[in-house]
Amino acid sequence: MTGLKTGISARAAFRTVLAAGFLVMLGANLPGHLSYDSVAQLYEGHFHIRDTWGPALYAWLLGFFDGFVPGTALYVTASGLLFYCSVGSLVLLRPRTSWFAAPIAALAVATPQVLIYQAVVWKDVMFANCAVAGLICIAHAGRLWPQQLPRWLLLIAALLLLGAASQVRQNGIIAAGFAALALGWVASGARWRRGAVWAVCGFLAVVLVGKLETTLSEPARAADDTALSTGVRIVQTYDVVGAVALDPTYPLAYLTAANPAAVKILQARAKGSYSGRRVDFLDRDPAIQVALNAIPDEAYSRQWFDLILTHPLLYLKVRWEDFRWVFIPPVIDWCLPIYVGIDAPIEKMAPLKLDHRYVAADGELFNYGTWFLDTPAYSHAVYAAISLVLAWLFLWRRQTPDIVLAALQLAGVGFAASFFIISIACDYRYLYFTDLAALVGLIYAAIDPPIPRRGTGRTHR
Repeated sequence: MTGLKTGISARAAFRTVLAAGFLVMLGANLPGHLSYDSVAQLYEGHFHIRDTWGPALYAWLLGFFDGFVPGTALYVTASGLLFYCSVGSLVLLRPRTSWFAAPIAALAVATPQVLIYQAVVWKDVMFANCAVAGLICIAHAGRLWPQQLPRWLLLIAALLLLGAASQVRQNGIIAAGFAALALGWVASGARWRRGAVWAVCGFLAVVLVGKLETTLSEPARAADDTALSTGVRIVQTYDVVGAVALDPTYPLAYLTAANPAAVKILQARAKGSYSGRRVDFLDRDPAIQVALNAIPDEAYSRQWFDLILTHPLLYLKVRWEDFRWVFIPPVIDWCLPIYVGIDAPIEKMAPLKLDHRYVAADGELFNYGTWFLDTPAYSHAVYAAISLVLAWLFLWRRQTPDIVLAALQLAGVGFAASFFIISIACDYRYLYFTDLAALVGLIYAAIDPPIPRRGTGRTHR
């Protein structure tokens, strides 16, 4: 059934829901919610400087919109418009629109992940929106493949979006990898060599374009970017301290060779200072910080490889302790599941003419978000499971848009899985893309449910 006696079509109802959701999101949240990270990046973009490890591209983008309308209201509007328009375009990928689409879309836009998070000025939200929009562009390119101009315009848009996504999250390249696989399938014409060439070239193009976007967004006088090396050092240190905390008998041969006195302090204080909840807890102990800083990076690197190669079960135990906090947090309230208002040091806010904010409307939004805590609607594990089921259904039907939307689902799961290796804190926003990918997949499935129907064939394009 694609219409009602009132003359309103299912497609029109679906788009009306999304338009209303977009307006409600803006009305409830503008000019947006900013944490310290948000304000620091806006500060960099406004003054064209670099003094944090945040992605230069994100700072530049905030500064770009701030140049038209001071603050983040215009950025939040543009970011939300990208997401809502991408979701709204999903109906063009299917020959029919079910009446399931409108209520499922209404439920999705009412979740805190859409209603609130779309207005939080975090790179995690930008990454998720760009990755979702980029993959949907590839789906549309597949739909219009014989038409060269629309196809290439859509592929260029996908390239720019996925390139940006890969630069604002260090493990965002995972989304580009799945997008490249989807592109290879779409372009293959049932010839695997042709598909492999498209996939490899598409992936390399995203990497190159992403690097170019970052290069062009760097301020003229920017310090060397040490975010990656610093991040690696943090993960290695965190893992080694975690290993000592979980197994005090673990030998620290490489660290001892570098500084035996510091090792004694680590062994004495690791158990009390380490928590899989977040690496920042190590900062609370000045003594352990002195010990950690007294050991060179090279020693940590060697000790870390020793942990992986000679004590793999201990390494996995440490990593699971860190990963479970971000993927299935035992106490979600401790992992910043909701953020509203504006808060940052005054020295960052004053030059931007920003004021601290936590008004009644923010309190109401926060209270609304708490209704979902400790429910499946606030579980990364549930969203990952949904994505796996949806990916199977889409691959079963195996039409061109289904392949790309399946890639989106698997990208969300793969992105979450990558935190098993790199997780250092349990903030809920880190796996925001996993949740958003599943919500988009549910909406796409509701538009034209991928269920067996007599006479429905599985086609490549």
